[in-house]
Amino acid sequence: MSDLTNADNEREPRLITETGLDQRLADIIEPVLVDLGFRLIRVRMMNQNGATMQVMAERNDGTMTVQDCEEVSMAISPVLDVEDPVDKEYHLEVSSPGIDRPMVRKSDFVRWQGHLVKCETSILIDNRKRFRGKIVEAGIDGFTLERDQIAYGEEQKVTIPFTALSDAKLILTDDLIRDALRADKLAKAQAANQNEADDEE
Repeated sequence: MSDLTNADNEREPRLITETGLDQRLADIIEPVLVDLGFRLIRVRMMNQNGATMQVMAERNDGTMTVQDCEEVSMAISPVLDVEDPVDKEYHLEVSSPGIDRPMVRKSDFVRWQGHLVKCETSILIDNRKRFRGKIVEAGIDGFTLERDQIAYGEEQKVTIPFTALSDAKLILTDDLIRDALRADKLAKAQAANQNEADDEE
C-alpha cells in the first residue's frame, strides 16, 4: 500500500492508456514529460478548431500552473515536429487534468478516496460495465465503490479490479472542489518551502 500513497512515484504506470494515433503520441510525449518532472494523464487528438492535440499533465505533486503548461508545450513541440506523427495541421493544447479529472493511476484512487467517481469496465462486473459511486477503499489490485444508484438485488458496494478498468473520472461536487483546492494549496506551500530550503544550501 505504501507505494500507492507515494505522490512522488512518477514512474507509476497508467492503468488507462491510449490506442492508435493517441498511443503513438503518448509514446513520444511521455518520456519528455518525465524528464521535466511531470506525469502524463492523457493525450487525445480531437477534431475541434480544425484538429486539436489535447495533452493533460501534472507535476508529481498533483499541481499544474499556467507556466507549467507553457513549459510542457515548449518542450514537446520540437519533439513532435521531428517525429511528425500527425499528417495534418493541428493546434497543441496543454492543460491540467482539472478538478473532475480522469483517474488513470492506482494512486489517483488512493488520493481521491471518499469522492464520487464514474467509471466503465471492459468486462461485466455484477452484470454491469458502468458504475458510479464513492471510492471507499483502494488497494494494490482494485478499488471498492459504494454505489449511489443500485438496482433491485444489487449490492451497495462493488469491488472493481484495476485490470478491468477502461475509463474513470471524478464527479464534480462541492466536497471535491474544497479538497482539490486544499490539496493544491498544500502542494504549493510545500514547493515554496522546498525552494527556500534549496536557496539556503
